[in-house]
Amino acid sequence: MNKKTVALTAEQYREIISTMKQGFTGCRPNERAATALMLEANLGLRISDIVKLRLRDIVRDGERYRLSITEQKTGKARTFTVPLALYQFIRCYCLDHNISSDALIFPITTRAVQKQLKLVCDYLDIPDISTHSFRKFYATEIYKNSNYNIALVQKLLQHSSAAVTQRYIGIQQQEIEQAIEGHLQLDV
Repeated sequence: MNKKTVALTAEQYREIISTMKQGFTGCRPNERAATALMLEANLGLRISDIVKLRLRDIVRDGERYRLSITEQKTGKARTFTVPLALYQFIRCYCLDHNISSDALIFPITTRAVQKQLKLVCDYLDIPDISTHSFRKFYATEIYKNSNYNIALVQKLLQHSSAAVTQRYIGIQQQEIEQAIEGHLQLDV
């Protein structure tokens, strides 16, 4: 993992995806790479796992959808719920592009996505961004939206400890101190 890689801000996420979908002078639009990165940012999977996905991998389980994979990097099995809106988004993408449920959703290499992202980030002058920034964005947003529940993020990312997760999402000492300060319960 590149230690310099940073998590995206929500604004950078929108700007990168939008630019990648629209293209710019000297660079054609690339909806495939943009959609792969969107899934990384919304599922928290590594790009190497995203490019191996097939629609059939997402299975209806009662009232919800479930995805079971074995992570390429770690070899760990991972099963989790895919929100209905995300499943519908993926399904529509497959229908729009005539992708069968047995075919790879993104017949593209990890390296091709990385190269496209670099072109866009260079154009937008956004430094220290890699495909992994989208997984970090997922982790950071979940962390913030869950009232800073580090154990939840640790479980979602399948990290071995909360300390690993804290380093991963870049929790700074200042944030820790602010959280402690904000928690004071002195007026009983």
